Amino acid sequence: MSAAPLSALETAAALREGALDVHDLAAQTLEAAQGVGAQVGAFAHVLEDLTLRQADAVAERLRAARSASAREDLADAAPLLGVPLPIKDLTQIAGEPFEAGSLALQGNIAQVTDGVAESILAAGTLTIGKTSTPEFGMPCYTEPATGAPARTPWDQRRTAGGSSGGAAAAVAAGVVPLAHGSDGGGSVRIPAACCGILGLKPSRGLVSPGPHASEGMGLVTDGILARTARDLAAGLDIIAGPRPGDFVPPAAAPASFLTALEQAEAPGPLRIAVLREGLAADPEVHPAAIAGLERAGELLRGLGHELTQIPAPFTPQQWEAFMPLWTVGAATIDLPPEQEAQLLELTRWLREQGRGFSGVDLARAFGGVQALARRTLEELAPYDLVLTPALAGPPAFPQDLQLSDGGADFDAQRAFTPWTSSWNMLGTAAIAIPLHREEIDGIELPFGIQLGATGWGAEPLLLALAAQLEVLDPWPLVRAPQQP
Repeated sequence: MSAAPLSALETAAALREGALDVHDLAAQTLEAAQGVGAQVGAFAHVLEDLTLRQADAVAERLRAARSASAREDLADAAPLLGVPLPIKDLTQIAGEPFEAGSLALQGNIAQVTDGVAESILAAGTLTIGKTSTPEFGMPCYTEPATGAPARTPWDQRRTAGGSSGGAAAAVAAGVVPLAHGSDGGGSVRIPAACCGILGLKPSRGLVSPGPHASEGMGLVTDGILARTARDLAAGLDIIAGPRPGDFVPPAAAPASFLTALEQAEAPGPLRIAVLREGLAADPEVHPAAIAGLERAGELLRGLGHELTQIPAPFTPQQWEAFMPLWTVGAATIDLPPEQEAQLLELTRWLREQGRGFSGVDLARAFGGVQALARRTLEELAPYDLVLTPALAGPPAFPQDLQLSDGGADFDAQRAFTPWTSSWNMLGTAAIAIPLHREEIDGIELPFGIQLGATGWGAEPLLLALAAQLEVLDPWPLVRAPQQP
């Protein structure tokens, strides 16, 4: 792969124009997945046979379009045709491995294809592989029991974040231009920040979990990780949309996020709240994370936006209304009793905590989280967006997060990620943007910021603002793996 590979949309255009051969692209990307991708632990499984079959199908579709002089129609109908877009190993593809980072599922082959994977496959993309995830996607680091850990290419001693850590590492290291992820407490935005790329958590209801999964507690949604705002929009176009039986009403959305972005005028002037205090915890925030926040503030003011610093709308103690939902979610993972001993410490601890809550406790937690979200969104209503650091510090060393005691592990995660999970409770969209970089102990590291929406359907606004910042203060698009 070249040092500065094409974006996803540029790749698709080159394929349509015949400047790039899809079989060559598939071979190069598979080689990169097994080379650079392996260095950063990006893939749980490289799916060579599936990818080569997909390349054959794309080649035939491109030949047909060229013979009919329909390349422009193809650009509208399948804007990411032939583009490498891996799928996280918490999402099923029938006939392919599905292990979710757990020894309890080692060797498991999926029997169905999840809806979001159906959408990605139907778009004519090249899957390349299933990206690495920690056990059942529970922690904010990616240390799967079944394979190599995911590491940020900026410093391979440090985590790529989680739970979409493999996806972020694959994008940041230049293996693929964009990737699928999922986010229940920051699992797209945390790895995006650790790896210096963009990560979007859509609004609740925008991306259906159907037909094989349910909304459950409303915390988790599928999302996209990419290096550019236009690629992020194009990826969101693929996965967004309702399915029959959805419990959550569809979020407001344009016909095409990419078209809306390309036609958008510069957003503003916006009213942006600046939040420095943690929400899930009250940690000491690293000076470089604050510097990233201030850099973002200066850029946004320069664009004509009005920024106002606000206090935290709720305390870490009030945030704990979230705990029963997260732990009961872990407890409901259907496993035979004999497999319990195969689980990692954090998963066992979460499941034990979840089993301690009654149905009444869970109902109260639902109500408590909704009440907290209502109060918070009412308090934030005067603002269009909320600006926070993405993380409290640089990409963490895994040993500082993955601890031998489950409760201590969870507390360390809260301190590292004190803002992201609150937007899962609120249900509104949020994006991580890799604006800042700073040298720590002789190694340059990324420090992202988060922009969280205060109302529904804010994806076009977040994408437009990310695109504006991308032009104003560009970030490195690819980082070759660094081994200090």
